[in-house]
Amino acid sequence: MKRTTIKDLSKFLSLSTSTISRALLNDKNVSYETRKRVLDAADQLGYKPNLTALNLKSGQSKTIGVVVPEMITPFSAKVLEGIQNVLYPLGYRLVITQSDENPLIERKNLQLLEGFNVDGIIINLCHETYNNDLYQQIIDQGTPLVFFDRIPGKSLDVSKVVVDDYINSSLMVEYLIKTGRKRIAHIMGPQTIRNAVERANGYKRIMTKHNIFDEDLIISTEGMSFDYGKEAVKQLLHKKTEFDSIFAFSDTLAIGAMNFLLENNIKIPGDVAVASFSGTELSTIVYPQLTSVQQPLIKMGETAAELILEKIKDKSAPSRTVLMDAVLVYRASTL
Repeated sequence: MKRTTIKDLSKFLSLSTSTISRALLNDKNVSYETRKRVLDAADQLGYKPNLTALNLKSGQSKTIGVVVPEMITPFSAKVLEGIQNVLYPLGYRLVITQSDENPLIERKNLQLLEGFNVDGIIINLCHETYNNDLYQQIIDQGTPLVFFDRIPGKSLDVSKVVVDDYINSSLMVEYLIKTGRKRIAHIMGPQTIRNAVERANGYKRIMTKHNIFDEDLIISTEGMSFDYGKEAVKQLLHKKTEFDSIFAFSDTLAIGAMNFLLENNIKIPGDVAVASFSGTELSTIVYPQLTSVQQPLIKMGETAAELILEKIKDKSAPSRTVLMDAVLVYRASTL
C-alpha cells in the first residue's frame, strides 16, 4: 500500500502543502480549525509524518541520546524507565547506546549520537576523565549533556543527578559494625570511577573511626561483573585474610562474591555477612536476599530528563547538581 504523503493531504483538503506542513508542526499562524482539519484528515488517511523532514523544519530532532555502561543489570533499565516517563509524553524519542564499561566504545557512541543530531545527551560514564575533552567539545557545539550516577570531574560545567556515595557507604559500614562484624572486607569498583573512590573513602572513614581498618581487607577490581566479585573473594581466601563480612561496590560484585562463598560451603550470613551499594532488583532475587544501599533509580531518570529539558529550552541556564536520597534496606544476607 502506498504511503500517504503531504501532497495527498493537500489534494484531499484543497490546501497548500506549506499550510499542511505548518499545521502538522502546530504553527501558531495556522488557525485552530485548519489544524484540526489537517490532523483529522491525517488520521483518516493514515498519514505518518516524515519525522526527519519535520525536524529539519522545527530545528529540533526531538531525540535524546542516552549512554549507559551496561544493560546486564536492572540499574540502567530502571533509570531509562524514569527518563521515558518524562520525555515520551512530550514527543521525544530515545537513542540508547551501551559502552560496555569501555571508554573507547563510549567515545564512539557519543560521536554517533552527535551524528544523529540529538537535542541532548544523558550519560552514565564508565571512566571519570578519559572522554572529558569530548564532553566539553559536545557542549561547546551546543548539545547539552546531563550526567547521572557516575559523574565527571568538577572542571566540567554540567548538570548532574547523584546520591551521596560517601555518606551512604559510611552508614552501611556502620550498620555492619553494629551487627558485630569487625573484619569487613570491601570489594572496590574500578578506581577510574569517582563513585568507587567515594564509597571506598566512606568505608575507610568508619573502619578507621572504630580502629579496625586494615588495608588488606580492600580488594580493588577492574570491572563490575559477577566474575570480578567471585575473583575478589578468591583473593581474600588465597591471601588467608580473615573476614567476617563484605561490603561491595555494586550488587553484581556482591552476588558474585556470595555465589563463590556458597559454592565453598561458607554460610551467609552465619560465617560472612554481605552488603552492597545499588539496590537493584537483583538484590531481591538471590538467596539469601541482599542487604543494600537502595538508590531511587526511576526518580533519578526522571530528574535527569527534567534537567536535559531545562538545557534544551535555555542552553545558558545554569547547571544544577541534584542530590537524591538513598535508603539502607536490610535483608537476610546480614540479618
